[in-house]
Amino acid sequence: MGADTAPSLPEAKREFAVEVVRTLSQAGFTALWAGGCVRDLLLGRPPDDYDVATSARPEQVQAVFGPRRTRAIGASFGVILVHAPRHSGGGDVEVATFRTEGPYLDGRRPEHVSFATPEEDARRRDFTINGMFYDPLAEQVLDFVGGRDDLAGKVVRAIGDPHARFGEDKLRMLRAVRISARFDFELDARTAQAVRAQAGEILVVSQERIAQELKKMLVHPRRARAMTMAHDVQLLTKIFPEVAPIIATSEDAAVSDRWRTTLRTLELLDSPRFELALAALLHELAPEGTAAEAAISAEKICRRLKLSNDECDHVSWLVGHRDALRGASSWKKSRLKRLLAQPLIGDLIVLARTHAVAADVSLADVEFCEHYLSTTPMDQINPPPLMNGDDLKRAGISPGPQFKELLDQVRDAQLDGVIKSGDEALALARQILKRLHEPGG
Repeated sequence: MGADTAPSLPEAKREFAVEVVRTLSQAGFTALWAGGCVRDLLLGRPPDDYDVATSARPEQVQAVFGPRRTRAIGASFGVILVHAPRHSGGGDVEVATFRTEGPYLDGRRPEHVSFATPEEDARRRDFTINGMFYDPLAEQVLDFVGGRDDLAGKVVRAIGDPHARFGEDKLRMLRAVRISARFDFELDARTAQAVRAQAGEILVVSQERIAQELKKMLVHPRRARAMTMAHDVQLLTKIFPEVAPIIATSEDAAVSDRWRTTLRTLELLDSPRFELALAALLHELAPEGTAAEAAISAEKICRRLKLSNDECDHVSWLVGHRDALRGASSWKKSRLKRLLAQPLIGDLIVLARTHAVAADVSLADVEFCEHYLSTTPMDQINPPPLMNGDDLKRAGISPGPQFKELLDQVRDAQLDGVIKSGDEALALARQILKRLHEPGG
């Protein structure tokens, strides 16, 4: 097949997933698409990935496809990764043996698994809409758990006893919220009540796994609904106890204006990165304190979630500068330019704008900064400094505590347009130094 007729990536993935099923079937095994890809197909959505469940044992899967095209990623749980032919665009397909699972003694993973039938495999899964199988060769859905009815009813329901399902893996509670919000489904009442009953146990789950779910929620367009649902089932304040003061303002847990503004801000964000969305969620932290105190709190939250240093710095800077644009139209040019030259100024302006709209307050300062950025070349906002520490040394000025003050004042004068050359910068530095050494200076 020529490059001009190669299948698109979604088509290539689907073709390879069909080929995996066909190859296993021709080898004498039952093989079916399983889980989320079946759900997405029935919803008319192209799946991101295809998973295959099979009666073949892990070693049999490897034997069918060969050692060069397979990799064990969970052999003890019957999971083998099958690689598509190079340059096909088909990606990889996870092939898992039908199984049942032993007790989850740590609330994270089963102590052992036993290979089983498709129906038994379906009943150990999390939610009915994720528990269906599809035979792409026969074009037939196998539904042992009522998943098709729940898709039609737009309901996320735990398979079997919800208390047992969440007892097995506590992260399923957060997944229930994320999946419900993603598809704009309702959470089944019994399932929701089971989450509320076990919400405190979400902290059994590693912070890294919690963070992965939060990332998926906060970059999705229905992020505000996800946070609303997480609060309703009592997960949100277990994960973020710091937000409790901004949610409830009275004994009856009435939703506060700050929380409404937070949700509206999340709703208004357009395709944000995770860091920006998390900063919006944490924007109202320390409602009685300063932005600096909010930044410290945001930093602690990010560290607790085991986010990367860059993610932590990004979020805490945005939260710490939540009020930084206030009064910008009246500032000296040096102060304005220093802020607008910051690497994250784009995110800060987006956050400030969406929050101002959500809170129904003036956009004047935000619009002033947006206009200034759009009409002023960056080499004027952040020009190369006219002077650095080496220049001061060459001028015979000894390094010392005054260096930073000298350089800051010279830089401000440059940004304000008071000086325009290195000679003027040096002359100003000498004047400043003389004042500093005068009595009372």
